[in-house]
Amino acid sequence: MSKRFSRLVLGMILAGVVLMFADAALAQEHAAGEAEHAENATALTTKGARGFGGAIGAGLVVIGGGLGIGRIGGSAVEAMARQPEASGSISTAMIITAAMVEGATLFAVVVGLLAVLI
Repeated sequence: MSKRFSRLVLGMILAGVVLMFADAALAQEHAAGEAEHAENATALTTKGARGFGGAIGAGLVVIGGGLGIGRIGGSAVEAMARQPEASGSISTAMIITAAMVEGATLFAVVVGLLAVLI
């Protein structure tokens, strides 16, 4: 992975976290008379920022999990091609590692989607 791509991904993750945990400073409390105006405003509200950040975070997590599992699988196939007699232990280790990556990915997606829904 190039250094440029890594910086881009880290910047997007940071932007997602900032938007996910945006506080009421983005959308100030409006008086009852301004409620209709607040509904039609083009400014990003707190609820919208949290939803946007949660969606970005969940999407990045899925991309990262897919890249990780793909790399695990590719490395395992390459190792099996070099040492066919060790394919049983390699595939077992691959499945365990992929399951751990998938579990962490699922947990992070649930946290991101909770930020969208709550």
